[in-house]
Amino acid sequence: MTEMIAQITEKMIAYDSGDIHRIEHFIKVYGYASAIGKLEGLDPRTQELLEAAALLHDIGIKVSEEKYHSSAGKYQEIEGPAEARKLLDGICPDKELTDRVCWLIGHHHTYSDIQDIDHQILVEADFLVNLAEDHASEESVRHTLKTIFRTGSGIRFLRSIWNL
Repeated sequence: MTEMIAQITEKMIAYDSGDIHRIEHFIKVYGYASAIGKLEGLDPRTQELLEAAALLHDIGIKVSEEKYHSSAGKYQEIEGPAEARKLLDGICPDKELTDRVCWLIGHHHTYSDIQDIDHQILVEADFLVNLAEDHASEESVRHTLKTIFRTGSGIRFLRSIWNL
């Protein structure tokens, strides 16, 4: 784990202090995203920004609940990038990396027209965790496999987890 990723992890645990479910959620998404990225052969820079985005992907929930009384994905996408930028300030001196992480956070519930591998992997990692946390039906899992998953590693994980 790079120093930046370790610092983001620490800051996110503090940010969601006391909310074990949210902390465990982003840690699990990070774990899947990290593994899928490595198995798919991402270059080190893309891997690092994917891991940062995975840790930060739901950072907009608190503000969304305060502003809209909802944690719906569309509100997370609206509020998350600004919150992430605040957290990354002082940790990540690379503006392009920060901009991409914020873009991913602002699109992690947007499933149409996914073109970039970092976006695809973040979406797949979040789905792997959400399907389990939501106790999804086999039919729902199969539909997600057919409509969302594209990476070989993500597909293998989904099939293995649900024994499909």
